[in-house]
Amino acid sequence: MPAEVIEQPSDDRFFSLAAIADEIMERHPGYRVEIIGGHLLVTPLRDARHACVLTDLMCLFIAAGLHDGDAEVLQNVGLWLPTGAEDYAIPDLAIVDADIDDHLVENNAYDPVCFRLVLEVTSSNWKDDLKTKAVAYAQAKVPVYVIVDRKHQRVHVLTDPSGEQYEHHRPYSPGETATLPASIGAQVTLDVDQILKAAQKKAD
Repeated sequence: MPAEVIEQPSDDRFFSLAAIADEIMERHPGYRVEIIGGHLLVTPLRDARHACVLTDLMCLFIAAGLHDGDAEVLQNVGLWLPTGAEDYAIPDLAIVDADIDDHLVENNAYDPVCFRLVLEVTSSNWKDDLKTKAVAYAQAKVPVYVIVDRKHQRVHVLTDPSGEQYEHHRPYSPGETATLPASIGAQVTLDVDQILKAAQKKAD
């Protein structure tokens, strides 16, 4: 089942997107529901390879010291967006300041000021990760956005947010390595081959 975008009813006196999002998550445990640009984005359960590459990346970031002291490595934590009254995203993985608890906005979403990096691994909603979320994260001024693009076998590193876009967007191909900006708090280099192999479904 692909990701679905659900528009808000025109009469918002009777409907709250946040309430609808909560109802969807209650009826469909494991689904991820986000509100971006005034639209509900519903993503079904991800596959095992999606989870595997996230675990590998978490281990890499933790080994670099990014889950000790002034930073934490977190999965599926809400990021409050400046694009609408109820807007928030839930990146697959994030590197945040350790004082993130002091930056709670509402609905379990946190001020983007404490996010150093967000990362998405594409699923059926790959267009949202490459386009919709790139705009949203740039508008939120998240310094670094990394996309593990399983559809096109690339790892994208986006940096320097300005307005609705990132000033620098570098796609990396298999065989290359991507060194992330030191602003995340540690020296981290991504082996694109290794990441993409972990993200692929195993042959029968």
